[in-house]
Amino acid sequence: MSERIPVTVIDGNTETTIEVEPGTVLRDALLEHDFPVYGAVSRHANCGGRGLCSTCTVEVDPAPEPTHWHDAAAVRFGYPRLSCCIEVEDPMTVRLLDKYVWGQVLPDQLSPD
Repeated sequence: MSERIPVTVIDGNTETTIEVEPGTVLRDALLEHDFPVYGAVSRHANCGGRGLCSTCTVEVDPAPEPTHWHDAAAVRFGYPRLSCCIEVEDPMTVRLLDKYVWGQVLPDQLSPD
């Protein structure tokens, strides 16, 4: 039996730590714990975790190296990461972002680097 990995989730002013099996897709872990990964529309119309629709964006620290082409583009251009493209292998902190139109986040929501 493998040891579970702590993932701290920041949703607005609330911080919660969940325990995740190694190799679990972050999007799946967040949805399993009822965290709002999607916006109002994309909650019903999304790609189902295939890394195509860009609606499950989150901020992750420390951010793992991207393994999916779409997530690599997010890193290259400074966009939030796709939770469907991140496998949990190490402890991390995830900040959920408010979604507006489709998966859009407003520029003032992004943390300065």
